[in-house]
Amino acid sequence: MTQLLAAREGRITPEMEEAARREGVDPEFIRAGVAAGTIVIPKNRLRRGVRTCAIGRGLRTKVNALIGTSSDRDDPEMEARKIEVAVSAGADAIMDLSTGGDIDGMRFLSLERATVPVGSVPIYQAGIEAIEKRGGIVAMTPEDMFEAIEKQAAAGIDFMAIHCALNFEVVERLQKTGRVTDIVSRGGAFLTGWMLHNRKENPLYEDFDRVLDILREYDVTLSLGDAIRPGCIADSLDGSQIQGLLVAGELVARAREKGVQVMVEGPGHVPVHHVETTMLLQKQLCHQAPYFVLGTLAIDVAPGYDHITAAIGGALAGASGADFICYVTPAEHLGLPTEEDVRVGVMAARIAAHAADIAKGVKGAWEWDLKMARARASLDREAVAGLAIDPALVRCYLEKEKGEPCSACGDECALRLVSEYFQQ
Repeated sequence: MTQLLAAREGRITPEMEEAARREGVDPEFIRAGVAAGTIVIPKNRLRRGVRTCAIGRGLRTKVNALIGTSSDRDDPEMEARKIEVAVSAGADAIMDLSTGGDIDGMRFLSLERATVPVGSVPIYQAGIEAIEKRGGIVAMTPEDMFEAIEKQAAAGIDFMAIHCALNFEVVERLQKTGRVTDIVSRGGAFLTGWMLHNRKENPLYEDFDRVLDILREYDVTLSLGDAIRPGCIADSLDGSQIQGLLVAGELVARAREKGVQVMVEGPGHVPVHHVETTMLLQKQLCHQAPYFVLGTLAIDVAPGYDHITAAIGGALAGASGADFICYVTPAEHLGLPTEEDVRVGVMAARIAAHAADIAKGVKGAWEWDLKMARARASLDREAVAGLAIDPALVRCYLEKEKGEPCSACGDECALRLVSEYFQQ
């Protein structure tokens, strides 16, 4: 039985109780939100030893970090270290987006090392394996797609970004509208190329019930992938994006009917004056499902600082209703992130999430800042450090000011790492 079906029967599961404890709310609040579909708890029924994370209305805005091997850098142990860095920095979930090397092995490592929910994008593996076995992504079969979903669900993945809300109506709207950056979603590009080459509807949309049957069996939370998210602010809120939201809304209702937990992915690059409209449209069209935003990046002209542009947009998005923020690192648009990029990305996203929580009135958010203000007013530096979003970095600064070597971090001194990063 899924968390959604249990909630509808009036049952409070152990996961709901743990989520309530972590959020400081009544377990009935969590149960009611899960039953209504405004809260999801991504946790595969086969997964053990994972920290429960509830995402949705009335809860703390959560942060997601990305890891994964690729053809350019196939180093599983480095990715495992990134998981540890992300979780220690406060990430609430991670996604394994591996597209190179031993993809199954990397997934096993991710599930083994991560103490938080782990997500994936099954179409990546299906597409890469189609290249290896059949010579191209367009040679991928529908069965390849469903087998990848089944395999990853059986392995223990807690939530999956699946691009079901992409159909020919959305593609045709995109072709008529035109874009500066076309399709920037990798999964969306895989499927659009497949559809146009084979002149067939997206199997993940056409046979959506089969997707739901697999996810329900393992209680995997569906994250409706945003296949046509805007890749620059000029493409924000165009016709294809809105068409995709309309389709996503239909699929949210169908997923809930089947007892499958569902959230919706969103953009992407969004100028500041579009953020609130984008969030309100999604919530209205997608029946108040939790919104998982990939940024959002408020400007396009700050490569190397996109963790900051995303934090600006992410704070506004969260304040307007987004529930789950995917981090963006300084390496975005430039290359693959290092461990330090991951740490900085998580911290920037956490800052955005907390700013949003204050605006939304999330329980405990305002009080945290009030404690910090009182600690500063009383000149209690140790309390200031303990209350900081990054205590180690604050202690580094305080000890440096006293002319002492940093004892908080030793060789991994956060202040030294940040300084060296920006000197590169």
